[in-house]
Amino acid sequence: MPSQPAKPFTPQEALEFMQRMWNPFGMPVPGFTPPGTAPASMPFPNPATMFATLDPAEIDRKIGELRVIENWLAMSQNFMQMSIKTLELQKASLEAMRAGVGAGDPAKKKNRTQNDGE
Repeated sequence: MPSQPAKPFTPQEALEFMQRMWNPFGMPVPGFTPPGTAPASMPFPNPATMFATLDPAEIDRKIGELRVIENWLAMSQNFMQMSIKTLELQKASLEAMRAGVGAGDPAKKKNRTQNDGE
């Protein structure tokens, strides 16, 4: 009997998984808990329970969750690299423009003194 395919992993589930991973005991973190909300129940009573499973379907689900997180981190890294390259190109352009303006200034002064002397 074939097993039913697991439901697709949503971005909201990925966010919840990350929150449970970084804060396994559900402790309120200052600045991250909106005022007036009650702290959530402990998502992982024992952090080892996150990895201690023998159910292949649960392992596949966790692999899917981790792949989503891995892809998000790779996308973030690529975005950061693109931002760095853009800033480097902008810096090179500004330096080239300044060098062009700086090279043109002495020539203008030289032409003015030659024209004034005639």
